[in-house]
Amino acid sequence: MNKDQLIDLLTGVKSSKKTYYTELKKTIDQLKQKNMQLEILNDLTKNIHIDMSIEEILRNVMSKLKQLITFDDCHLFILHEEEPSLLHIHPEEHCDLESEFNTHMQQLSLYTSALHGKQLIHLQVDHLPALYSEKKRLLALSIETLLLVPLYSKNEGIGVLTFGRKNQKEWKPEELDFLEQLSNQLAMTLENAALYKEVLRAKQEWEDTFKAVEDMIVVFDRQIALYKCNDSAKSFSALEAVIDQAKPLIQDTFSSQKPKFQEILLPNDIILEMNTYPIQNKEQQVYGVIAYFKNVTVKRQIQAQLLHAGKLGAIGEMAAGVAHELNSPLTAILGNSQLLLRNTPPEHQDYPLLTDIKNCGDRCKQIVKSLLTFSRQDEYKFQHYSVNEAIHQVLNLLKFQLEKNAISIRLSLQKDLPPIVGSQPHIEQIIINLLLNAKYALDVSTSTEKQLDIQSYLDSNSIIIAVTDNGIGIEAERLPLIFHPFHTTKERDKGTGLGLSVSLGIANDHGGTIEVESVDGHGSTFRLKLPLLNEVIT
Repeated sequence: MNKDQLIDLLTGVKSSKKTYYTELKKTIDQLKQKNMQLEILNDLTKNIHIDMSIEEILRNVMSKLKQLITFDDCHLFILHEEEPSLLHIHPEEHCDLESEFNTHMQQLSLYTSALHGKQLIHLQVDHLPALYSEKKRLLALSIETLLLVPLYSKNEGIGVLTFGRKNQKEWKPEELDFLEQLSNQLAMTLENAALYKEVLRAKQEWEDTFKAVEDMIVVFDRQIALYKCNDSAKSFSALEAVIDQAKPLIQDTFSSQKPKFQEILLPNDIILEMNTYPIQNKEQQVYGVIAYFKNVTVKRQIQAQLLHAGKLGAIGEMAAGVAHELNSPLTAILGNSQLLLRNTPPEHQDYPLLTDIKNCGDRCKQIVKSLLTFSRQDEYKFQHYSVNEAIHQVLNLLKFQLEKNAISIRLSLQKDLPPIVGSQPHIEQIIINLLLNAKYALDVSTSTEKQLDIQSYLDSNSIIIAVTDNGIGIEAERLPLIFHPFHTTKERDKGTGLGLSVSLGIANDHGGTIEVESVDGHGSTFRLKLPLLNEVIT
């Protein structure tokens, strides 16, 4: 032994170095364990994801956990509100051994017993009473010892994390301490996962409701840009035109922070009701606006038809009363004039006067007949009729009124037109509306020659009734609006704006339509187009 070795032996330096390195290694191992524990706890936290199940979260940390703790089996009992479940976490090949719990098994369950104790429980499997439903499964897996770690959230038991060993090895205090920390973090993870699922479910329900609404819903941000819309809005072809018209009201909603309403009229005859609602945060600041659009085109047309039908019903009732009142004296006038004509020779000076009385009586009879037809037009009775006959019926009512206003009527009716299927009184109502509109256009015109042309002709598979006047015409920008309910080119006390709207509705009911050509200041032509049908419409 040399001098240096003797000094080291006497001073104990060598032994101190050995102790130092031993302690250092032990400290490093402890730090590694602590770091591993922190990694596991951190993984439980960061792996919480709405698309990740609790089994996946736990299986992600199993490899790290087995570096710290020795175990052969791990499963998680979760006490759901609906029904409890047992999830087998490790090893994965035992996942098919997951159990279902009925009410009876839950009452006798080893896990529900562990929840009542509120502390870690270390058990020998072969010492478990046979009444516990889990004993048979654990013995089948050769598990000898069991550690049950109850999970609590807000002082309520929500589950039990269980570790099984195939030997009798005791659990170290530091292992038990960490498993308690793990149970606390896992309980928070379970609670957060449940909250995520609840938020996801509520979000999905809202999305489903949002998509299911048949009316258009559009959400705008602070820059009045489209943020979100439902499927109905996405499929609406004129959405951009709607948004352009909606922007002023959206801005007004942002400024006033109050719900607003507006009716939007689109160029393709679509009427939308728009309601806007401000979206506010906790500070009552508006950060968005929800716009709800409802297509009320059909509703407006029905309202217009009902209103117009009510007016026509009142007029028709009065017309029927007048017609019946006129029938009695008219019968006497016609009968007496015919008797006098039989007894009066043609060369007698009174014969022309009697002939005139008889002809006027016949004309009045036709007018009365037309009034009675007009009074029954609320009933849709589809049958074969003559378009030319319908035109003559209308002229019986309006001819005197038109000629009194110095309007020259020119008829050009195709004689060989086939009978058409439809409701003659309603078609007559359309013709009346077209003639009255032409009369107004001619009345306000400065033209010295007021001309009204009425035509009927066959065009392919349709019969056309055309009404042409040389009146004031219609401005180009107003032409697309004339069929809208309550839109009128007449003075306030001269029209309701319902005539053309109702007429178009009747034409559509007959499978037809109304077309218009007009030049401002030079007159208009309206064409009622009715299809030829082989069968009576029901």
